[in-house]
Amino acid sequence: MKDSIARTTALLSTCAVLLTACGGGTQTSSAGNTANNTTNNTTATTSTSSVVPIGIAVAQTSNVALLGQEQVAGAKIAEKYFNDKGGINGTPIKLVFQDTSGDEAGAINAFQTLINKDKVIGIVGPTLSQQAFSADPVAERAKVPVIGPSNTAKNIPEIGDYVARVSAPVSIVAPNSVKAALKQNPQIKQVAVFYAQNDAFSKSETEIFQQTVKNQKLQLVTVQKFQTSDTDFQSQATNAINAKPDLIIISGLAADGGNLVRQLRELGYTGLIVGGNGMNTSNILPVCKALCDGVLIAQAYSPEHPGDINATFRKAYFDQYKKEPPQFSAQAFAAVQVYVEALKAIDTKSKINKLPLPKLRTELNKQILSGKYNTPLGEISFTPVGEVVQKDFYVAQIKLDKDKIQGRFTFLK
Repeated sequence: MKDSIARTTALLSTCAVLLTACGGGTQTSSAGNTANNTTNNTTATTSTSSVVPIGIAVAQTSNVALLGQEQVAGAKIAEKYFNDKGGINGTPIKLVFQDTSGDEAGAINAFQTLINKDKVIGIVGPTLSQQAFSADPVAERAKVPVIGPSNTAKNIPEIGDYVARVSAPVSIVAPNSVKAALKQNPQIKQVAVFYAQNDAFSKSETEIFQQTVKNQKLQLVTVQKFQTSDTDFQSQATNAINAKPDLIIISGLAADGGNLVRQLRELGYTGLIVGGNGMNTSNILPVCKALCDGVLIAQAYSPEHPGDINATFRKAYFDQYKKEPPQFSAQAFAAVQVYVEALKAIDTKSKINKLPLPKLRTELNKQILSGKYNTPLGEISFTPVGEVVQKDFYVAQIKLDKDKIQGRFTFLK
């Protein structure tokens, strides 16, 4: 059993959010859901005689959409791939998309709709850790499995027994990029840190970055805060540059992080920049353009990872989007894959279309945690708490083409 104190705390925080507002979603979302709708319907049976519904609750609008759109792409590739291979022993899966937007209310609303209206067997989402701390308890109360595709903040799996993630925790991934920066420039002595103070993940990540700076015997010369909605960083950037750092580390999202990189370069900073996981997307390139060149970002996925399923995923993504697949797409694919393979394992023992929906959700959650999965991320499994077990990690650097317009993530050896 997981930490009951952490679960209770998460539930209380969710109740507070529910008392304030529930945001609207897009596509098939229902705007009228309230906290009273989150109870589990114990008489419901599965509607899997024709399809198996899996919920995808990610950010398709707002400033977080730069990340969520990549997750939609990865999930859709997974849907086609696994249905072409026969789905769940002959029954196709159907992904049901709900837009969480970029805030907690949007994520709560999306989860409620997927659970109570769409009757999904489980949910992939949400995009942000900030949203997960509020929305995951909704699924926990209803006993609906959740797989976080990009929730890397501390204590996400501890939210509840039905919460797991395929995204490796920031404590494992983030330090790799600082070490890569030191390898490129062993003369680094002074470090400036920026983080988005209104985002749970960025606050969690910056703690890891700052501890890594201390562990590497570097001097932290300044810590600058901002909001993910900010577009003007001149004050913070000027303060940091005046501290004469050799390295700048940014924990933010794609839009705000990209603008911060751009403004740092425009104000004359020429040293190395490390970006956090929220900036781990090629969608950052239209934001900082040529000034993105050289940014280092740790990775939990490489398109070059060996294995047939990654080769197939990589080709499918490249054929459709004419670029290499990003981490967020690979993690969304992996999350869908976990559901498919867990459902297939259950179906061989007891036909899933004969199980009552609450029973199927419970058995699915157990199977998810007990399985091993050969995904585009490599082989993964889960601890009893729901934490992903993954062994391969990387660091990539943004490299601009000669035209200084197009660019890509180049993986460092």
